[in-house]
Amino acid sequence: MNTNSYTAFNALVDIIAAPGKALDNVKNHTAWLWWPLLISILAALAMFSYYFTWVDFEFLVEDTIRMQPPERRAEAAEGIRSFMTPTTSIVTTSVAIAAMTFIIYGIQSTYLHLANKLTTGADIKWTQWFSFSAWTAFVGIFAVLAAFVVMFMADNNQLPQDQLQPLSMNALFIHAEPGDPWARWGGALNLTNLWMLVLMSIGYSRWTGASMTKSAIIASLPWVLIFGIWAAMI
Repeated sequence: MNTNSYTAFNALVDIIAAPGKALDNVKNHTAWLWWPLLISILAALAMFSYYFTWVDFEFLVEDTIRMQPPERRAEAAEGIRSFMTPTTSIVTTSVAIAAMTFIIYGIQSTYLHLANKLTTGADIKWTQWFSFSAWTAFVGIFAVLAAFVVMFMADNNQLPQDQLQPLSMNALFIHAEPGDPWARWGGALNLTNLWMLVLMSIGYSRWTGASMTKSAIIASLPWVLIFGIWAAMI
């Protein structure tokens, strides 16, 4: 395909079907980052907005209370009941998703920028690494789609929020009960995160010329440290 005819829409398809081609092309098209970034954020906002207006909200409030640590449950119950409404849940979740996306991508971009300076010295700008973060994280859209499938197939609208993560490690392997520290640990890690790390490893190698082994170590190191330390503290 002629480079001039390659578009952001091609990259959106290829990041899933032919990730090497997509990552090669987005490297010098930083402005394209808004496509995966906005689609990912808007899809997540749409999913949670639908969930908070569809779910039996009284059930959700009581389930949220049930998920608190036993020693804090009674103390937290009144505050949860007075604060939680569909509107406040949609607004706070939307703000959190948008803010945390930019914060996480910013931190990750800084890390990759410094890692590149220390390991290969390739001429890659921080803004390119931010674009890299947005593109490699785009596969998280499948976690959102999986949540929609769960809601559409539910027998009723009394669906706990943790069940919106059918691709999480907790849902697939750990099966810890809500409120258990391992449930939070396993719920924070899902198959699309692992897919993203594979894409980051491929992309880092192609962008910098580093070996796949070195690229995989650099891509995975923050995740191994974060989830390793978290597991050790449980």
